[in-house]
Amino acid sequence: MSQKQNHITECMQELAIITKKLAIEQTEQDVRAAELVVANKNLIFQNVEKEKRAAELLIANEELVFQNAEKEKRAAELVIANTELAFQNSEKEARAAELVIANDELAFQNTKKEARAAELLIANEELAFQNAEKEKRAIELEIANEQIALINEEFATTNEELIFQNTEKEKRAAELLIANTELAFQNTEKEKRA
Repeated sequence: MSQKQNHITECMQELAIITKKLAIEQTEQDVRAAELVVANKNLIFQNVEKEKRAAELLIANEELVFQNAEKEKRAAELVIANTELAFQNSEKEARAAELVIANDELAFQNTKKEARAAELLIANEELAFQNAEKEKRAIELEIANEQIALINEEFATTNEELIFQNTEKEKRAAELLIANTELAFQNTEKEKRA
């Protein structure tokens, strides 16, 4: 074999090796390109998922803001409710104090009524006693008048008897005057008691 042929053979061998290397490199590039496509797809998928998560996070933040606003509203309503409850409790305590005062006044008035009733009972008893005394005095006065009539009939014929009877009449008149005075005094006392 000539030197030229050896050189061609070596060149052919080197070319074959270079071709194999190029093929291997092309294969590697294809693999890298396929991996890059897969990586790009994964990256796109991850970006889509991130966007979904970002959208979900945005919605969650909006819901959290809404919930915080609702909590603040509820807290404000609770403050108002507590204020109203405190006011109602104060009103209840005031009403209870007024009721205690009203009960004390009612008890005082009942005591006064009982005292007045007792006084009225005593006054009624005194009035009944005075009426009984008046009836007794009226009976005594009637008896005295009957006695005066009898005396007038018995001593109508004599002056002495007449004088005596006049004296008796004067006595009886004085007694009657005293009885009338007593009766007027008792009536006055009765009116005072009434």
